[in-house]
Amino acid sequence: MMNNPIGIFDSGVGGTSIWKEINALLPSENTIYLSDSFNAPYGEKNKDEIIQLSIKNTEYLLDKNCKLIVVACNTATTNAIKVLREKYKVPFIGIEPAIKPAALKTKTNIIGILATKGTLNSELFEKTSNALDQKIIRKEIVGKGLVELIESGKLNSKEMNTLLLKYLKPLLHQNIDCLVLGCTHYPYLIPQIRKIVGNKIKIIDSGEAVAKQTKFILEKNKLIHFSKKNGTHHFFINKQKQVLEKLINKKGIENIIIEELKF
Repeated sequence: MMNNPIGIFDSGVGGTSIWKEINALLPSENTIYLSDSFNAPYGEKNKDEIIQLSIKNTEYLLDKNCKLIVVACNTATTNAIKVLREKYKVPFIGIEPAIKPAALKTKTNIIGILATKGTLNSELFEKTSNALDQKIIRKEIVGKGLVELIESGKLNSKEMNTLLLKYLKPLLHQNIDCLVLGCTHYPYLIPQIRKIVGNKIKIIDSGEAVAKQTKFILEKNKLIHFSKKNGTHHFFINKQKQVLEKLINKKGIENIIIEELKF
């Protein structure tokens, strides 16, 4: 089991931001990444659809003998991870917007949250939000259209900048000092976001925390792969392979296979 891969899935290519953090922390681990880009974005789907897609993704990764599964999608985590944990024995690592760290770091007590509709409307997000100190004010914005542009390879497009200005300007006018990125696609937008919000606002995503939790759970379950060699990484995508190839950027990372499949 220790030699088996870590499985990671997302509604598209955004979860590669999580994969990069995991690979940086655990370079000897083998990984399998499943990008369900054909069905992206999950954030616009209803809860039942999200659960069924998450089950399908999980079973694909289990067929590949994955020892642990990272749900590298905020929407899938907040809507489906409870079902997945009840249905399968493999350990799951979930992701949800990092509002707790933001609540600890804010000085104005006003935090901005940029996320998908599916994440913001979920029971898990509501539960986490309600557990915050009551003095914390949340300003939530649905990032409609951002995932679709990233999935289409339009990361640095004029359309992207227009949408980011539309979503971020109102948050700036409400005195936020922390911006939580509630979708694994969004860390790829940090350079553009930084140009809009400036340097005073803290931008917070979940990537590093997820990698640390993955390591902790692997150690706890005695599943760590002890090797001096770097792991192998197999990526599967069911739409627009070239977008994934561009985001992965193979520089300095060996043993990467990217495969397009019908899924």
